[in-house]
Amino acid sequence: RLFHQYHKTFAPLNFSDYEAISRCEQEVPEYFNFASDVLDKWSQIEKERKGPSNPALWWINGKGDEIKWSFEELAFLSQKVANMLSGACNLQRGDRVLVILPRIPEWWLLNVACMRTGVIIIPGTTQLTAQDICYRLLASKAKCIITTDVLAPAVDSVASKCQFLKTKLIVSESSRAEWLNFSDLL
Repeated sequence: RLFHQYHKTFAPLNFSDYEAISRCEQEVPEYFNFASDVLDKWSQIEKERKGPSNPALWWINGKGDEIKWSFEELAFLSQKVANMLSGACNLQRGDRVLVILPRIPEWWLLNVACMRTGVIIIPGTTQLTAQDICYRLLASKAKCIITTDVLAPAVDSVASKCQFLKTKLIVSESSRAEWLNFSDLL
């Protein structure tokens, strides 16, 4: 599908068949999973190269703290998070999870992990109120919510109204009653 009246390919020229791409004849797989079909392949390429690589994720907060993950590290960590979602959180393909996090590294791990497992991620802004959270949980029938300790009290205030909600996962250094802790499980 062309987005501009002038056809230009903005993708890097590392595809095996550039002509097929320019003619829009690239083979499309029946089932595609970004985590396994792209991220894991880049991880494998990175392993085989055995040299320095560009970061897959480079995150810097307002204080100057930074996290750099290679494709191999991102693939490995996202697999661990996928196991967490399937195991401790008891989520299966097609289940929904409401993720209300600031854009911290865990946000990206959860996105890729949900892709791996087939869990449907519902991103939410950290500006949601308790009423907003309740509405989204009820409308989506989410089985799990993942947030920080800032929004955990708002979730707790409405959780009893949300009959589908089974698991609450907190991304925090501290623990909270009736919540699983992301860092501890990872």
